[in-house]
Amino acid sequence: MSSSKGETLNQRIRSEIESRILSGEWPAGHRIPFEHELMAQYGCSRMTVNKVLTTLAENGMIERRRRAGSFVARHHPHLEQVALEIPDIATAVTQRGHRYGFRLLQRVQRAADPDRPEEVALVGNGVLLELRSLHLADGQPLALEYRLVNPSVVPQMLETDFSEYAPGSWLLQHVSWTRGEHRISAVAATADEAAQLQVPTGTACLVIGRQTWIGDQPITWVRQMFLGDSYDLIARFAPGARVS
Repeated sequence: MSSSKGETLNQRIRSEIESRILSGEWPAGHRIPFEHELMAQYGCSRMTVNKVLTTLAENGMIERRRRAGSFVARHHPHLEQVALEIPDIATAVTQRGHRYGFRLLQRVQRAADPDRPEEVALVGNGVLLELRSLHLADGQPLALEYRLVNPSVVPQMLETDFSEYAPGSWLLQHVSWTRGEHRISAVAATADEAAQLQVPTGTACLVIGRQTWIGDQPITWVRQMFLGDSYDLIARFAPGARVS
């Protein structure tokens, strides 16, 4: 696997191990290569390898057993499953034959607001990255996005230029999340939201709120507002499938 531009060796090792686990290449119970094997494979120190494995263990992805090595964790039955895929808006727009566009409206690095539960849940009393942006299709507004990111989990985002590249697309390509939660609602656009979307105040919109985690560590909280007549939410299922 090739490393991404600006990616540290620590991040590369962790990303490649996570990818093998999440793809099923390394199933539950599979033994992770020993530390000396990873050191030889990546040409790095034991400290680097140990730090990666410790992080993966803390996130619940692997189990470290003294003298036996590290193994892919066997998840408990109560773990949550994502009912919907996380879409890449840029890819979805392009696949439908439209020209995708992105506009970053605001980027701020600040302390979490103690009066906003979503911010406290994301970073506690730490610092977060706030991104406001607009997705476009054929040059016309399609969706407003308000995203909060935990930079302690994805520090690379602090150094990434999102002036032309959507943060959601970047996260899907660079971060292997393990758990997600969707919340869907219908709202009427406020005056400010309507102005950005270039529609009358009160226009019906579909809002998708989403949170993602790596193990127990929250990555991002995002609220995406789509014009009601521009977005369909479809779930496909087969007869006899278990519904939860």
